[in-house]
Amino acid sequence: MAGLIPFGEAQDLTKRHLTEETCRRAGYTVSRMGGELVQVANYRDDTGAIVAQKVRGRDKEFRFLGDTKSAGLFMQHLWRDGGKRIIITEGEVDALTVFQEMGYKWPVVSVPNGAQGAKKSLGKHLEWLLKFEHVDLCFDQDDPGREATEACLELFPPGHARIIRLPLKDANEMLQEGRRKELIDALWSPVEFRPDGIVTVADIFDEAMEEPEDGLPWFLDTLTAKTFGRRYGEAVALGAGTGIGKTDFITQQITFDIDVLKKKVAVFAFEQVPKETLWRIAGKAAGKTFHIPDGSWSKEEKVAALTKLRDDDRLYFYNHFGACDWDIVSSRIRFLAHTEGVRIFYIDHLTALAGHGDEERGSLEKIMAELGALVKELDIWVLFVSHLTTPEGKPHEEGGRVTIKQFKGSRAIGYWSHFMFGMERDTQAEDEEERQTTTFRVLKDRYTGRANGLTIPLEYDTETGRLSEVEARAFPPTETDEEKKDF
Repeated sequence: MAGLIPFGEAQDLTKRHLTEETCRRAGYTVSRMGGELVQVANYRDDTGAIVAQKVRGRDKEFRFLGDTKSAGLFMQHLWRDGGKRIIITEGEVDALTVFQEMGYKWPVVSVPNGAQGAKKSLGKHLEWLLKFEHVDLCFDQDDPGREATEACLELFPPGHARIIRLPLKDANEMLQEGRRKELIDALWSPVEFRPDGIVTVADIFDEAMEEPEDGLPWFLDTLTAKTFGRRYGEAVALGAGTGIGKTDFITQQITFDIDVLKKKVAVFAFEQVPKETLWRIAGKAAGKTFHIPDGSWSKEEKVAALTKLRDDDRLYFYNHFGACDWDIVSSRIRFLAHTEGVRIFYIDHLTALAGHGDEERGSLEKIMAELGALVKELDIWVLFVSHLTTPEGKPHEEGGRVTIKQFKGSRAIGYWSHFMFGMERDTQAEDEEERQTTTFRVLKDRYTGRANGLTIPLEYDTETGRLSEVEARAFPPTETDEEKKDF
């Protein structure tokens, strides 16, 4: 690759007590740059090709060359995906030390930019790291190292990451001071980080003295007023029959979050490609149905709406390529929360992540338990769509009422969800106004219970593609209803 130093030679690093074999195995070389002898840590991409180099001169100054964005962690190319444990150090020399002293057998990598960039670097490769049963952090035993350790622990589920504590500053200093046995003992004795969560009134007194505040608003004023908004740490369920308007509700709420609240939003839509979801969101903002080729909008209007979303840079999509796996989705959520600062997530739909047949119920229970913990751990807000079972009475497409028990995996969803909503509409009604009117129903309100049973009539405008609140209306009974009465 252009801009890189030609691959050098591996040598003994006598001062560091590192052997030529260690450096050769790891791809840590000595070269010349501008006439000066330098040490080079070669960074590789997923194919194993060298794409970046971290150069260390005699003045102990570091510089990066090449494509750092596509580079993995230092020595990541040596290890297969997954295993019992992986050790992460704060620098390449410490990684070489651990690599050598553990006989080249146990996975070890280094972050490229030391303590200050550790969390972002690990977040970038979180999916790969989570394939190991344990991630052991062996950072420097100084204030920046300890702060980086605490920050990186937040990336992982409780109990997944552990801490390696050293008597001296770092692994290589231990080796230089002849304390090899202590180093090896420490490497084999990681400490699990498990906060006990026990606090006293004194611990939370100042926090408890704060006044309760309204949460983030909905795009529906009535829903905001009755629920006191949305709070981070909540999981919200939405259920409706096919073609009732779930996607319209979600995309309009996403548009509100981005345009009005100026929040970052991530969308995991498994029944649409990102392009179609983007069309719908752009359409809500512009009041145009960009996903429908009905001649009601111009190319210039579409370009303007899409350009604004691109320039605002607050919207993220998950391109699933047909693969729907909760472990992958949860790792993407962690990445977006930690590295991009996203705190609002939409999943459409949760049922796609569950198994089929007899496995579905068990899968949903596991997913909901993990989702319920995830929203608290990351302090995020998640709205997810759930498919419904076939009702015993009136079909959902004819306006059948949604109930909690109709949610697939209803026991787990009902337990872990802070709010549950249903949407009802008679898509087969002869009256057009009735066909375009949806009943939004609050099935569960854990926060205060005051919104339970609330219904909000929503009208769909076919020209703008937007939903809006309307006054409750009484539609005449359908022929089917009359027949039932006569019967």
